Amino acid sequence: MTLEITAPVTPAQSEILSKDALDFLARLSAEFEPRRREILARREARQREIDDGKFPDFLGETRSIREKEWTVAPIPSDLQDRRVEITGPVDRKMVINALNSGASVYMADFEDANSPTWSNNVEGQLNLRDANRRAIEFQSPEGKKYKLNQRTAVLMVRPRGWHLVEKHVRQNGQPVSGSLFDFGLYLFHNRTRPYFYVPKLESHLEARLWNDVFVFSQDALGIPRGTIRATVLIETILASFEMDEILWELREHSTGLNCGRWDYIFSFIKKFRNFPQFVLPDRSQVTMDRAFLKAYVDLLIHTCHRRGIHAMGGMAAQVPIKNDPVANENALEKVRQDKLREVRAGHDGTWVAHPGLVPIAKEIFDAHMKTANQISNKRDDVHVTQADLLRVPEGEITEAGLRWNIDVGVQYLDAWLHGTGCVPIYNLMEDAATAEICRAQVWQWVKHGRMPRELVAKVIDEHPGRGAQLFKKMIFSEEFPEFLTLDAYNYID
Repeated sequence: MTLEITAPVTPAQSEILSKDALDFLARLSAEFEPRRREILARREARQREIDDGKFPDFLGETRSIREKEWTVAPIPSDLQDRRVEITGPVDRKMVINALNSGASVYMADFEDANSPTWSNNVEGQLNLRDANRRAIEFQSPEGKKYKLNQRTAVLMVRPRGWHLVEKHVRQNGQPVSGSLFDFGLYLFHNRTRPYFYVPKLESHLEARLWNDVFVFSQDALGIPRGTIRATVLIETILASFEMDEILWELREHSTGLNCGRWDYIFSFIKKFRNFPQFVLPDRSQVTMDRAFLKAYVDLLIHTCHRRGIHAMGGMAAQVPIKNDPVANENALEKVRQDKLREVRAGHDGTWVAHPGLVPIAKEIFDAHMKTANQISNKRDDVHVTQADLLRVPEGEITEAGLRWNIDVGVQYLDAWLHGTGCVPIYNLMEDAATAEICRAQVWQWVKHGRMPRELVAKVIDEHPGRGAQLFKKMIFSEEFPEFLTLDAYNYID
């Protein structure tokens, strides 16, 4: 069960990649890699069913779980109040700034906000270990020193999704799961308050796999069962039909569900990519108060509160705009309105991508949520149907929208290939999820004749560099590439 590391390991990194830690990773991989592969095969089979016209619906075989009354495990005291969560990559300066930001929670991200270079992944683990020990400091090239405040956010960690691997670590000649690599190393070195966000689930069976990983890991490391807690991002259209079931599978370890809005839009395009009736308008017109997105928000809040757990809101992608007070105020007003919509809908907290937005989001939630959360608001008015979750918003597809998607998608890919996974572009914080929308929309528009291939090629060719080449390859691929990061991972390290 030994692991082979195919990348250089520095003395500092060897503290993370210790023999005992690698032995634990090897056990995890040997135990769960076959089931991970089964999950991926099931995803492919389900996509073939959708391509044949079998659209998602609530499952008949799990009706009893949805209809009976039950709740998940009680909420840990330090996660009762999650009104503002900040997310971002795991570089040392970001970790300190996020923990000091005034947010309730910092979600340290090995997934969409991280370019998974070997150094980013392993040094990120080192940074989080040091943060938990309160031994983390950073000095900028200009000499500015960063260290933790006395009071900091609660730390949660998002490992990579089941579809991703860590190519620099192999077992029996095959790369290990990126999910198990990120999760296993963090848990091994940080056994107090091991709190996680779980990404990209497409079914309750995938949640069951995570739950079994949690149980196995706690038993292997001598940690009491239920110590690990996880919030699931509902960021695929298939998972939205199985929210009750996902909470049921994780009920001993659950801390709720989150509206992963950007990946959810991407998933909607991806799953229904072959059907012209599911073509979406410009990204700017696909907003959370309309059609399939509003239905999924309402259902998520109702489901979580019925089960006694948090329903977390989505990401405000805006960043403060320096040197332009008018534009800055317009951006901040969009954040206020978004957070006002969320707290009035019944969310128990929300996400921001920049420390400068924490006070704004907190002000909105403080004004409208006087208690630690609003789980008592059961939203019994909600009655969401299959048709509601599949309803396409009206809107236009414009050349301006095309150019925006290409420009942002190419810029992001360029940054990602150079090791940066979270990039401010046009005053929005773009990550892999928003870049996925960009390229998925362009692919969809080309396939269904909503944009001429010649125009699309011309606009992409206006951009230099590897990012444009890779973007063009994916746009004109006959088959839709499942994730841009799968192909792009071959071009880093």
